Amino acid sequence: MESSGSKKEDEGFGVWPSKVADLGPAPNLWQNNSSLCKKRRSQDLFNRCEKENLSSWIPENIKKKECMYFVESCKLSDAGKVVCECRYTREQHLEEALRPHAFQDDEWDPKRHIQEVPTDAFGDLIFTGLRQKVGKYVRVSQDTPSSVIYDLMTQHWGLDVPSLLISVTGGAKDFTMKPQLKSVFRRGLVKVAQTTGAWIITGGSHTGVMKQVGEAVCDFSLSSSYNKAEVITIGIATWGTIHNRDSLVHPTGGFPAEYVMDEEGQGDLTCLDSNHSHFILVDDGTHGRYGVEIALRTRLEKFISEQTKERGGMAIKIPIVCVVLEGGPGTLHTIYNAITHGTPCVVVEGSGRVADVIAQVAGLPVSEITISLIQQKLAMFFQMFETFTEGRIVEWTKKIQDIVRRRQLLTIFREGKDGQHDVDVAILQALLKASRSQAHFGHENWDHQLKLAVAWNRVDIARSEIFTDERQWKPSELHPMMTAALISNKPEFVKLFLENGVRLQDLVTWDTLLYLYKNLSPSCLFRSKLQKVLAKDVTAPALLMHHVAQLLRELLGDFTQPLYPRSRSSDQPRLLPVPHVKLNVQGVSLQSLYRHTSDDVTFTMDPVRDLLIWSIVQNRRELAEIIWAQSQDCIAAALACSKILKELSKEEEDTDSSEDMLALANECEHRAIGVFTECYRKDEERAQKLLVRVSEAWGKTTCLQLALEAKDMKFVSHGGIQALLTKVWWGQLCVDNGLWRVLLCVSFFPLLCTGLLSFRERRLQAACGLARLRAFFNAPVVIFLLNTLSYFCFLCLFAYVLMVDFQPSPSCCECVIYLWLFSLACEELRQLLYDPDGCGMAKMALLYFGDFWNKLDIAAILLFLAGLSCRLIPALLYPGRIILSLDFIMFCLRLMHIFTISKTLGPKIIIMKRMMKDVFFFLFLLAVWVVSFGVAKQAILIHNESRVDWIFRGVVYQSYLTIFGQIPAYIDGVDFNLDQCSPNGTDPYKPKCPESDASRHQPIFPEWLTVTLLCLYLLFTNILLLNLLIAMFNYTFQQVQEHTDQIWKFQRHGLIEEYQGRPPAPPPFILLSHLHLFIKRVILKIPARRHQQLKNKLEKNEESALLSWEMYLKESYLQSQQDQRKQRPEQKIQDISNRVDSVLKLLEMDRLKQSGSTEQRLSSLEEQVTQTGRALRWIVQTLKGSGLGSGEDTPTLAPEQASQGQCLELDSRQEAGDLGDACHVNARHLFYPNSPVLRFPVPNEKVPWETAFLIYDPPFHTAERKEEASVDPVGNALEPLSGITFNAMDGTTDRRSFHGCYTVQHGLPLNPMGRTGLRGRGALSRFGPNHTLQPVVTRWRRNQDGAICRKSVKKVLEVLVVKHPLSEHWALPGGSREPGEMLPAKLKQILLRQFWPCFESLLRQGTEVYKGYVDDPRNTDNAWIETVAISVHFPDQNDELKRLNSHLLAYDPRMSIQWQVVDRRIPLYANLKTILQEVATLYEAHY
Repeated sequence: MESSGSKKEDEGFGVWPSKVADLGPAPNLWQNNSSLCKKRRSQDLFNRCEKENLSSWIPENIKKKECMYFVESCKLSDAGKVVCECRYTREQHLEEALRPHAFQDDEWDPKRHIQEVPTDAFGDLIFTGLRQKVGKYVRVSQDTPSSVIYDLMTQHWGLDVPSLLISVTGGAKDFTMKPQLKSVFRRGLVKVAQTTGAWIITGGSHTGVMKQVGEAVCDFSLSSSYNKAEVITIGIATWGTIHNRDSLVHPTGGFPAEYVMDEEGQGDLTCLDSNHSHFILVDDGTHGRYGVEIALRTRLEKFISEQTKERGGMAIKIPIVCVVLEGGPGTLHTIYNAITHGTPCVVVEGSGRVADVIAQVAGLPVSEITISLIQQKLAMFFQMFETFTEGRIVEWTKKIQDIVRRRQLLTIFREGKDGQHDVDVAILQALLKASRSQAHFGHENWDHQLKLAVAWNRVDIARSEIFTDERQWKPSELHPMMTAALISNKPEFVKLFLENGVRLQDLVTWDTLLYLYKNLSPSCLFRSKLQKVLAKDVTAPALLMHHVAQLLRELLGDFTQPLYPRSRSSDQPRLLPVPHVKLNVQGVSLQSLYRHTSDDVTFTMDPVRDLLIWSIVQNRRELAEIIWAQSQDCIAAALACSKILKELSKEEEDTDSSEDMLALANECEHRAIGVFTECYRKDEERAQKLLVRVSEAWGKTTCLQLALEAKDMKFVSHGGIQALLTKVWWGQLCVDNGLWRVLLCVSFFPLLCTGLLSFRERRLQAACGLARLRAFFNAPVVIFLLNTLSYFCFLCLFAYVLMVDFQPSPSCCECVIYLWLFSLACEELRQLLYDPDGCGMAKMALLYFGDFWNKLDIAAILLFLAGLSCRLIPALLYPGRIILSLDFIMFCLRLMHIFTISKTLGPKIIIMKRMMKDVFFFLFLLAVWVVSFGVAKQAILIHNESRVDWIFRGVVYQSYLTIFGQIPAYIDGVDFNLDQCSPNGTDPYKPKCPESDASRHQPIFPEWLTVTLLCLYLLFTNILLLNLLIAMFNYTFQQVQEHTDQIWKFQRHGLIEEYQGRPPAPPPFILLSHLHLFIKRVILKIPARRHQQLKNKLEKNEESALLSWEMYLKESYLQSQQDQRKQRPEQKIQDISNRVDSVLKLLEMDRLKQSGSTEQRLSSLEEQVTQTGRALRWIVQTLKGSGLGSGEDTPTLAPEQASQGQCLELDSRQEAGDLGDACHVNARHLFYPNSPVLRFPVPNEKVPWETAFLIYDPPFHTAERKEEASVDPVGNALEPLSGITFNAMDGTTDRRSFHGCYTVQHGLPLNPMGRTGLRGRGALSRFGPNHTLQPVVTRWRRNQDGAICRKSVKKVLEVLVVKHPLSEHWALPGGSREPGEMLPAKLKQILLRQFWPCFESLLRQGTEVYKGYVDDPRNTDNAWIETVAISVHFPDQNDELKRLNSHLLAYDPRMSIQWQVVDRRIPLYANLKTILQEVATLYEAHY
């Protein structure tokens, strides 16, 4: 603002630098997913509680300003009313403000008469007549602490901590922009806010730059990407300048408050912008006074920039950037403040006024930015240029010079020029450029830049700006950022880090993995399950990896071993306090996660597997794909992921999440199929080894077992897997043997010696006798055929006994049946107890009874036992036979399981099973009609039938048979016959007669009604329901038929595995095998083992070679997938579109460059012509004046490069600008350090005392110092200074300058380097030169072996530096000296007294590297600093260096002392860097 009371011409705000701070771990609270109704109820409850909290919290903590004393103003309001000095009317004051009180007859003073009271305007905000977008607002006092406002925004308004703060400033009045520039600005601003999670802060009104920002947000909200992320736009406006603000006043909070935008009637006030999401309305108790919010906004931005963004284990202090559009004097002041405090600024060229003035001169050296040039630019871009005074032009020139001088903080966005097309890229590049220019030790600067890019999730910026040839990253340096990218789910950064050398095997340590699981996504189902597991384990104080292993085993299945076994207390890994570790450039970093000690378990068995599981349980598709591509055991990994996801999807309540999990599971299965297909094409035998190989990484299971447990039918139905199952099915026999040959050999086994059958192994093919016999009868296909023949024999014998030979006492045949059944029962018991994987009885029982056919077998055996029990009791012989007859049906149904092996019958049986479900649903519908019709018919025809059996017949049985055509003869009264029924229902073998006439023996029931009911019944059952059943069967058939082959192939494995582990002898001879097994397992204690054909543990070397082969083919699969994607028509169209866009951009850039080059050439030509004319006039005037010309009018010719029309980059002009500052720079900064005093602006050309500067009127400032005896007098009067002798030794004080005699004017010495804009001695001790000594103590940097480190061939120096408690910079241990002392006072503070004489000797022997003037910000016109820099170098690791290190001790514990590498980015004051550069040059060292 130009002044505190000026109109709304300009929105100028102070902004502050961004710093880095710690960031803790992700939130540890799990947010449960629930149904929509639960969410709505909980949300409504939360909203009510939130409103109640706000209604109590805000009035207690936030105040407003209220005028407490009405003093009539001499000016009337715009409406002609009498107002107070605060510009409010009488009616707008409180009653107590109108009463006589202690302030009577006092002049109105805002500090006394305006007081703070609880605020009365806060809540939700809705703009009437516009779309119902609810915002937040609050009225605050201008003195409200920033911490309170920040808590309100983050804790009560629920805003996430931003990753970036964008302060938009500029013109506060409406201005015009080119449509193309406006579109680019809006799109870029919203994009950077959306992608980085930034807050945009503006003035909040519906004018000027604030309106531009609001319209940008509005355009974004109407786009398709609005639901992805909300743009937080915070408007900070003055309460007293808001039109229609009375509607916002609600003492208990407006929920919501309706605000009406009335731009036509606003007058000198402003309306709030409807596109902002949050408003902070700053109140100072006055009305109509603009600029009240500036101070609070400056403080708030500074406070926010000092806060931390905590996410993903990474911490940064929130960076801030100032974006400038158009603007006036206030905007220039804002830019100057921002640049001064280290905040980068992005100036949009073409937006007008101040922005264009700065953009025009930003590429020039500072020496060429003159008062006359700025005057020309102001006349060009400002319509009200006539109002600019000479002093204001000088001030603008000085500020613009200082702004341009710090080019690293200034970015000019030129749309379409210099390769700039997007504002968002320009903003982020400006922040990185500013960070790159900051002084840091070592590589912290690059780390900070990378942290910013990760926090913003802008991998494009990281690729183009950070991962360049300028910086070579070590993989270990990227580990903390990699961890942060994993936790915050930024797959593009994970891919980038992997491309730059990060190895997951090095990244994932035991501590890191535990840290990742402690920072699972809050909405993750796996997180809530972990919390339940942890709650059950009362002995564990915190989450450990065996808790994760327990949960993973539940998901993968009990057939797997725990992935992370429970560690013993003696060798349990030491877990670092990871949740409290911060990632901070200035503090402890996440590098502590990667310490490796000999006593710790630092690596898991398979880090890639661990990360893959961690990403899968959170359903992170892109991250899982990237990590899976790094895995070695990739087929097993994909199948395990499919199993985990399918299990989690069953428990996930959120439908969308469940569908995403199933989709990702299917994708994992597809990837497993793809890799296996590549392997099978290459080598069938090795591919099949992959299926049955025991995978140690996945709980000692196999790929085949994982696929079966996950029910991955597509994978199991793959031809390669079916070939393996067929090979297992045939055992040692060749698969091309005909089934008829096997049947012949089964019938007459001596045929085995004839060569009728062929075997796979040559030894069996050549052998004969026992070996062939054993191989033949151990083949699963032979075992199956023998059991099938045995089962048919059992059924035939059972049927014969039931129908022919069922005697009162069991016959021989029946006893054989009993023996046969006993062998079947023993076999079922063997299957129940068979546990080759060591799963336990409970798991085996669960698996056994989970199979339908096993349950059918158990039911048949139990029913047989029930029938046998009845059969052995003579009185129950017949019921026993009935039960056994029913049991025979169940045994016959068991044949269907045998037929499932058939490729023809198997799929049909599957279809039939699926159709049975349709039949059950159909029977429910049919029962409704059968019962309803049966009851109605029975009630109409029969009166009081009491026999239950005949009621069932009439209601259900006859109604059901009617569907199939058996219509009751008497229902229509035509075939009525009393002989066929019992009139009274006494005959048990006849139904009761219908209602009839006893005399005429004719039916009297309404035939028309019964016939109508019958017709309707047949219509709905025969036509509707039966056709519905047929349609259901047809639909099921069509649906199942597509997958029947897969289902059959999947279920085929169960039958093959059953007979592969079954004893070779069929029942009842299987009892001999059972006896053999009993001796082996029970007596000899020999454990059961699974056949190697389905589970095989390979040797280490063989397994390693097999996995390497698999990994190679996985890469081939991924490459083929990528090639296929490129060949897709839609991808080709997209590629062509991208290429066309690139060509169009290049053409547009070329056109803009040509037009820009022409404009620059014309502008340069005009400037040269103007300067040529000025030069000629000067020559003429000089000649006329006999050669005496004033130096101040000497023209400066335009630079040659500018005349060529080249647009120079800011960085390339940095050195030129610095060379143009031949005079002191820091000593002319407008803000004097640690003082509210402002210097008089002194541009470069007005620095020399010889140059006339008529308006030069600097303020006088002399700071008070405690040691009054050792300092000069204040100097505001000449008498005390008359005793000082300048340019000579004044007692013990040396007042001589290294630059010769200086001028003494009016009793005060003049700075030999020129004007500084401030008189007096400032914060210095003495007028004239203040002499200091800077000892530069250096040594060579050495590695662990003692060798000198080198960089770019040159040796690397280390310098001794100190940091004082109140300073942000490091410094050399030098400064002023007491009279007669050799050592500076600051050096004495870090050296023990006994070492002082020794160091004095070192100083005398040292080399003087600099002596002269120091450009210090404390210098004034009458006092300045001059120094002598002496180099003390230790070339060897001698005793003196060791003594120095042993005697370094800071008296103040807050003071830091350390050796630091001499580098151009070392964080020292600029004047000290010059001295270090001289030292590096002296010793030919790196700098």
